[in-house]
Amino acid sequence: MAKKGAADGKKSATSKKYPKKVYEKELYRLQSELVKLQEWVRAEGVRLVVIFEGRDAAGKGGTIKRVMQYLNPRVARIEALPAPTERESTQWYFQRYVERLPAAGEIVLFDRSWYNRAGVERVMGFCSLEEYRRFLHQCPIFERLLVEDGVMLRKYWFSVSDEEQERRFASRLEDPLRQWKLSPMDFESISRWEDYSRAKDEMMVHTDIPEAPWYVVESDQKKVARLNMIAHLLATVPYYEVDKPQLSLPKRPPSTGYLRPPKDTQTYVPDHAGDLLASKKS
Repeated sequence: MAKKGAADGKKSATSKKYPKKVYEKELYRLQSELVKLQEWVRAEGVRLVVIFEGRDAAGKGGTIKRVMQYLNPRVARIEALPAPTERESTQWYFQRYVERLPAAGEIVLFDRSWYNRAGVERVMGFCSLEEYRRFLHQCPIFERLLVEDGVMLRKYWFSVSDEEQERRFASRLEDPLRQWKLSPMDFESISRWEDYSRAKDEMMVHTDIPEAPWYVVESDQKKVARLNMIAHLLATVPYYEVDKPQLSLPKRPPSTGYLRPPKDTQTYVPDHAGDLLASKKS
């Protein structure tokens, strides 16, 4: 049983508010390394999959945002699948995820993944007991096949305490820019906290395998969680800095007599920024 007020794992040593300057400096350094990793993935034809799982409001989305911030969207992408369609629900459970796996030179970040079956589907009764047991049997086999085929697979579980989760829900309720993150299903995670804890524990028992282990990220402090997760990912991938060709700006050639069409022949967006400044001065 999960201890009241405690996260799903070991308590973090960084219990005080993390210094903003230290966080921003280290985050930028780590993001610079992520760009190097990206170029290595592209140069070597690596296929990298990173799974983000955990409690609702555990900080997965914010971490994904920081991972992706400076990456090339042609190399790295986010996959956040909605509920399966009627047709997809008749397919092999892993099929729609297979279609979204990376090709050579690509990185895919799964914002939730095939582990929905072991979590929300199990707790909320969206799958049968037979389907659930089949998942627990097939998932390790599926992941071993991915790794055997050369896919680099990293799995992160973001762990948040019940008190911090509730605080974040309350904050989102008051913030019109983040209310879209909330749904009735999120609030079920409060009343079914222990059910989710048991489901997570059973999932770990069956799917924490040597070929694709789970890594738990303490996330009561979002900034700490982001730094820890990104640093760990970088430490587990044998990337190196790829030599880049030297680039230089070419000289602009002399004009050949081109004349730009008059502005009144094209439709421009209104100068909202200028109007805003003018209104501030008046």
